[in-house]
Amino acid sequence: MSAKVNVWAVVPAAGSGSRMQQRTPKQYVSIADKTVLEHSIEVLLSNIELSVLIVCVPDQDDTALRLIKRNAVLADCFARQKLRVVAGGESRAQSVLNGLEALEVQASDNDWVLVHDAARPCVDSADLRALYESLEGDDVGGLLAVPAKDTLKIASNGRVVSTLNRDEVWHALTPQMFRFGVLKQALGQALSEGFIVTDESSALEHAGFEPKLVKGSHTNIKITTKDDLLLAEQFLL
Repeated sequence: MSAKVNVWAVVPAAGSGSRMQQRTPKQYVSIADKTVLEHSIEVLLSNIELSVLIVCVPDQDDTALRLIKRNAVLADCFARQKLRVVAGGESRAQSVLNGLEALEVQASDNDWVLVHDAARPCVDSADLRALYESLEGDDVGGLLAVPAKDTLKIASNGRVVSTLNRDEVWHALTPQMFRFGVLKQALGQALSEGFIVTDESSALEHAGFEPKLVKGSHTNIKITTKDDLLLAEQFLL
């Protein structure tokens, strides 16, 4: 009998959200009666059977823990040690790696780990199921993504250098789901080599892997600006 494969999750929430041009980090802004972070955590916990979800926050930041303890659903998960908070790092990659290291005593290399942006509260439950079902038998993993709708240009000094083939371009979303051992090794390698990791897939690509694309929804937006907040609220209501 094959060993049970567990599913873990890491939510990096250590960013400052400087592009929002406000003092409150975007993950702590309230929309539809909850903070962005609460929405993003709850959608994972309610749709995927997770062993543990790790939230990575700035060092000395107790806001996430206070939010969790005042939210009945999240407080229950926290009390049962299904939800934990750890200190993030100076970069997204380091934050995610910190989360993985907090799990490595419990997790095996063949387990799955979902990494989801704290600022993506609108991910659809059907997309979460599609991601898991599409990757369940994969050796590496993959990510939610949507095909590009616009024509994309490569520029230099404000002038167009070339045009990308739109049929070959996808917008990467989260969650991204990879084998625990593969992701941990790829992130460690990228950090040691000074490679700039923009998402977990980029670390896997740098290590020579080819993550699988799973078509998601355009409503799974990342909150970056104040306009995004207004749009996300419409999707969540």
